[in-house]
Amino acid sequence: MKISIIGTRGIPNHYGGFEQFADILSQKLVQRGHQITVYCSSNHTYKKSELNGVKLIHKFDPENKIGAAGQFIYDLLCMLDARKRNFDIIYMLGYTSSSIWQRMIFNNRAVVVTNMDGLEWNRSKYSPKVQKFLKYAERLAVKYSHFLVADSIGIQSYLTTKFNVDSTYLPYGSYLFENPNKTHLEKFGVNEYDYDLIIARFEPENNIELILNAFSQSNTKRRLILIGDHNHTEFGRRMFLKYNSADRINFIGSVYDQEALNNLRYFSNLYFHGHSVGGTNPSLLEAMGSSALICYHDNEFNQAIVGEDGFGFTDSPGLVKLIKNTKKSNHLNYILNNQRKISTIYSWEHICRQYEAYFMKISKII
Repeated sequence: MKISIIGTRGIPNHYGGFEQFADILSQKLVQRGHQITVYCSSNHTYKKSELNGVKLIHKFDPENKIGAAGQFIYDLLCMLDARKRNFDIIYMLGYTSSSIWQRMIFNNRAVVVTNMDGLEWNRSKYSPKVQKFLKYAERLAVKYSHFLVADSIGIQSYLTTKFNVDSTYLPYGSYLFENPNKTHLEKFGVNEYDYDLIIARFEPENNIELILNAFSQSNTKRRLILIGDHNHTEFGRRMFLKYNSADRINFIGSVYDQEALNNLRYFSNLYFHGHSVGGTNPSLLEAMGSSALICYHDNEFNQAIVGEDGFGFTDSPGLVKLIKNTKKSNHLNYILNNQRKISTIYSWEHICRQYEAYFMKISKII
């Protein structure tokens, strides 16, 4: 099959969940004999036209010059190019800036599949006008896609209830991290199991402020390490000014070294996952695969993945108690159960086989 993937900033992954997903899925499908093309932003640092057999097409992206409006231009250029190349399947990752072009751009030569991601319109960083537009974009994606993919049971249920449409549940995958090396901790100035960890974008809906507030109120002697570009958003800068302290709460900034991240997760005491909007977050699966003890915001998306094999929180008082009283070595059964999930349900090999079977099935329908 000839498949294109649109909607990411490009591969290799230097950014986030969709990029990580596109990176791994595209290469594994190539290994299975398919022709895969990934569209990449002109701002991506990797400029080559091929990556391990995956064809890369770079398109002009003015986002760094004109802001979020640049995403619409970038997506349009990607889609205009894709319609000329006789792909069997065009896989759209997200709908935020692409769905408005779908009716005008695509024709019936390719099967258009949209991964609906999370409830983008519910993100608090957006103004009421933007949230209204995102609801409109969501409706367009549902209407003009041939097929829909939901990365969580919660999103699948939402699509059924809201739009009375069918979707296919295909989650993200991850790997088991089995070669820990505590020397990676030296560059961060922490000792094994003597710190808690957050790896997240600095957005309000990730409940970072709730976690920071609870941690600052606790009397734990552990440190809290935050990985993420806190300078990128006003919210992140505000959190840094309010909570950063040399002896307790440390804002590290962005870290792209996967080995370092895996080791930070592995040797942490608590791993906080505060995401409350969207489906299955890849960073949660990566934490589970890295033997982290998960402390998650208690909502249907996280609950469906972690369940009883972690600690849910909804407010600061409850989280303060968790921070004060929870020691990783007392909950090794949770870690083993989550490792088992990664090695079976959420293994990348299993997920990619599911995707291949799904793509082959739908390519024969239209």
